[in-house]
Amino acid sequence: MAVISLKNVSYQYPLEEKSVIQNISYEFEQGKVYGLIGENESGKTTLCNIIRGFIPDLYRGNLTGEVLLNQKAVTEYDSGELSAMIGYSFQNPFAQISGVKESVYEEIAYGMENIGVPRQEMIEKVEELIRLFHLEKLKDKNPYELSGGQKQRVALASVIALDPQIIILDEPTSQLDPKSTEDIFEIINILKKQGKTIILIEHKIDLVAEYCDFILLMQHGKLELEGTVQEVLTDPKVLELGGQLPQVVLYFLELMKKTGKVMKEIPLTVEQAYQAIKEEQK
Repeated sequence: MAVISLKNVSYQYPLEEKSVIQNISYEFEQGKVYGLIGENESGKTTLCNIIRGFIPDLYRGNLTGEVLLNQKAVTEYDSGELSAMIGYSFQNPFAQISGVKESVYEEIAYGMENIGVPRQEMIEKVEELIRLFHLEKLKDKNPYELSGGQKQRVALASVIALDPQIIILDEPTSQLDPKSTEDIFEIINILKKQGKTIILIEHKIDLVAEYCDFILLMQHGKLELEGTVQEVLTDPKVLELGGQLPQVVLYFLELMKKTGKVMKEIPLTVEQAYQAIKEEQK
């Protein structure tokens, strides 16, 4: 059963002549990771704001179609219910720091305090997240003293602390170094195993290929391509639509072009490429 259903969804900002989201229909299933890709200003963040209920709750404009969460219209939930069900990590972590807590430890606990999580359960959860996000050396620091990448990890930990059913991540690795980026994707994998539905806006396409189950490619507010990660991220049409393909895929597409040999399944990752080459040498 779909946890999120979009039916003929369109949205037009006030004073804009053209819809920024155009007639999108799609269903998101529980326990899957969805990569939302496309050029800047293709409508990815706006679509996520619609799913989260920020549109039409916080933004004016003309929203048409249906957005269902667990078979119930998103507009029928109050803001507290939506906050508990859908976690949202913004592209800019500065916007997500509460500003009322003086340490990273307290910042991660803040949301749980607000919804009345028992103290011992809250302490255990915060300590687990501090270990998971490698924040041990930062837990007593003021969140505003942290670097952008450190703030991003704290903001994401705060979202996960509330144990939402659905997690939207808007460029969660944009300010992270390569090691921290890999750590975030490993956390995404853990959340998937816990049955969370994850919607990920991310430009690091090689990692999207490795960790996502399904891909949605947007251009000019339209859903132009959708399917499994294998179906979409091996399709040269992605490049024509302003998207990116993994480096491994580009290599094998060029190889097939040169040799005229067609592969049954193009590798997506370095590991898959290694296995494909081993099979070829047998």
